[in-house]
Amino acid sequence: MAFIAAASFVSCTAQDIALPSPDMNQKSQSTVEALATRHSVREYDPKALNNQELSNLCWAANGVSRDSNHRTAPSAMNRKEIRLFVFTADNVYEYMAVENKLRFVVAGDQRALIAGGKSFSQDFVKEAPVSLLMVIDFDIYGSQDEHAIVMGSVDAGNVSENINLYCQSVGLATVPRASMDVDGLRTLLGLSNSQLPVMNNPVGYPKK
Repeated sequence: MAFIAAASFVSCTAQDIALPSPDMNQKSQSTVEALATRHSVREYDPKALNNQELSNLCWAANGVSRDSNHRTAPSAMNRKEIRLFVFTADNVYEYMAVENKLRFVVAGDQRALIAGGKSFSQDFVKEAPVSLLMVIDFDIYGSQDEHAIVMGSVDAGNVSENINLYCQSVGLATVPRASMDVDGLRTLLGLSNSQLPVMNNPVGYPKK
């Protein structure tokens, strides 16, 4: 895989990160191989992902595909209602697919909210250098009725499966999860009642 050192990115502002273009020539397994070998991993090397790796990962999850109106993950009626938040040891960002950048949201290590709440927490999540959070934005979808909730959940699953297969294909480790501190995340990210955190994937290199 062709990686670019973390220091080489260009900031859109003092805090946003303009990502390098996704590497379309990186070494990876075939789709069939990734399907055959995909498995959940709950132990991670703490090594941080650099900006090229983050770009590749976010693009695979829900980036721009054949044109700016389409994403790598399908969504109901192409509503594109799944918002992708990136939690690192330093900050929280939102992935902006068309601009291919990480928009700064909150400073600090907030991965404990992805790990869980006061009554239930899976501490292994805090060892993963990155966690990707999928949020259904019903304002974008245009409805919050029962059908919208079902379809938004399906679309979040589509993004999560992209993450699962991509990680398997390039030697990264991940596990799809629905456990998290939903109320804490809503407060942290300034989400409304029409924006629902629904799935997350911690991501890193497998622990040696």
